[in-house]
Amino acid sequence: MTTTANVYDVVVVGAGHNGLAAAAYLARAGQRVLVLEARDRVGGAAVTEEIAPGVKAPTLAHTVGRLRPSVARELDLGAYGMSLVAPEVRVFAPQPDGRAVTLWADLGRSVESLRAWSDDDATAFVEFDRRVRALSRFLADIGDETPPDIQGPGAGDALMGVRLARAFRGMGRDDGRTILRVLAMAVADFVAESFATEAIRATAAWRGVRHTAMGPWSAGTTAVLLADAAGNDGGGAGETVFAKGGPSAVSEALASAARVAGAEIRTAARVARVIAADGAVTGVVLESGEEIAAPAVVSGLGPKALLADLVDPVTAGPSLRWRAGNIRTPAVSAKVNLVLDGLPDFPAAAGDPRLLRGRILVGAASIDALEHAFDASKYGGFAEQPVLEATIPSLVDPSLVAGAREGTHVMSVIAQWMPSRIAAGDWDAQRDAVGDAVLRSLETVAPGITERVTVRQVLTPADLEREHGLTGGHPMHAEPALDSFWLWRPLLGWSRYRMPVSGLYLAGSGAHPGGGVTGAPGRNAAREVLADRRRRRR
Repeated sequence: MTTTANVYDVVVVGAGHNGLAAAAYLARAGQRVLVLEARDRVGGAAVTEEIAPGVKAPTLAHTVGRLRPSVARELDLGAYGMSLVAPEVRVFAPQPDGRAVTLWADLGRSVESLRAWSDDDATAFVEFDRRVRALSRFLADIGDETPPDIQGPGAGDALMGVRLARAFRGMGRDDGRTILRVLAMAVADFVAESFATEAIRATAAWRGVRHTAMGPWSAGTTAVLLADAAGNDGGGAGETVFAKGGPSAVSEALASAARVAGAEIRTAARVARVIAADGAVTGVVLESGEEIAAPAVVSGLGPKALLADLVDPVTAGPSLRWRAGNIRTPAVSAKVNLVLDGLPDFPAAAGDPRLLRGRILVGAASIDALEHAFDASKYGGFAEQPVLEATIPSLVDPSLVAGAREGTHVMSVIAQWMPSRIAAGDWDAQRDAVGDAVLRSLETVAPGITERVTVRQVLTPADLEREHGLTGGHPMHAEPALDSFWLWRPLLGWSRYRMPVSGLYLAGSGAHPGGGVTGAPGRNAAREVLADRRRRRR
């Protein structure tokens, strides 16, 4: 069955947060938009799901602090139920010796906290925070722009160059020199320029390797750290913001903004392929066999899945399919959700539950500890004690456990650096091994936590791929390394959101400026769709 030709101006494939953002912007501009989502709900991996009676937990993303304020403001997400909470503590990194590195939202409190480790490092944190903010502000400016057309640059590219030149000049001479020097630097070297204490170095460096298949000594990880702080209030401590109701609240607000603007959203509608004629998109075909006509298709899927699975091989051509197949999407993260019968005891917190309201970093005793955990994955094994980023979102948002027994809490854990040589079909047999490794690591800083666990949910990279369409289970849709940055994301020559078929666009985390719950790729892609439509009308 085929719908009436050109009923829709744009079909959006995938109702993840970027797909929904693109749909909202396009619908607000007067486009007739249809969003097609394979699952029975919107949100992609940015969702909150019930894992036990009366208990909800985030599927993958547990904080939403990287959401661009401009996206939230322009789409008026607050009016659609999105409410954000920023705890006082950004990150709490307990150590096995009972101490902890604690970074607060307030810079002065972070400095005072670090004095327990080193007066020099505490003083240095002020300049480190300033430097990260200044350098990441320039990356945010880059992230707001469409990369230039390297085949035939035009007037728009020249204007973009002028804007970025002004932004670069606005950094000042010292910061301008610094960003050119550090973008390719290993984050271990970057933090060592500021700090001497290993635990502080590791805590500061963590965001440069989170959700990557790189270690702290890998080149380009400083750029990952700075990108994490781009467009938000992260600074040296990193951003920690929760959405009330979990990440689903952000996705539902985006969906509401799109619907109010006139977009139609269909769930349980999996797209089987993108159809084209004479080198131009004509619509999509669903698994049910239904054909939907549209002159533009915007994909929120990863570039590998789009180009290798949905676009006809003849249309894509052998060279592009080969290049798409080589986009790196290694298994880097697993997700473990724990239902606890009470708040776990972290001796380093000294009974202060405020310290547990932010991100809890486990296993970051030193740069070497991070690198050794990374080494295990490189050679196909599990680290004995994997590095974890955990949150206890029920401390900030009790509604997540409103239907459970009093005292119940939910802990959301991202386990970093999964083995790189486990085949997708073999992950099911490793599920318990992942859960056990996470609890072993937690026990080093929260003794007795295992006895508090009443429900354990383990999502392996294979689960993230099967259930949420993340190729290889990679949450960023592609490695955020320098060979996949700006002009090279997802592929050199195809970084401007337009894919090799006329009318086909990429709007997911595999597009510039990359992953995380930002909404920036979706917004930027929508801008290019509208620009192309204006050109065609002239």
